[in-house]
Amino acid sequence: METSYAVQGMTCQHCVEAVGRELRALPGVREVTVDLAAGTATVVSETPPDPAAVRAAVDEAGYELVG
Repeated sequence: METSYAVQGMTCQHCVEAVGRELRALPGVREVTVDLAAGTATVVSETPPDPAAVRAAVDEAGYELVG
């Protein structure tokens, strides 16, 4: 399953790495792609990711999930 999220506040490669690292740590996540220019994070997982867990992971990285 592939799910995309809008992430606000990313400005550099460090931001991309921080968001990706936190999202990869979520249970069931197989792959994460973070696009700095688009301001998105795409998660490939075995089952639909828990929205609260995704929001918490992005918050932990220091950014904000939009929407």
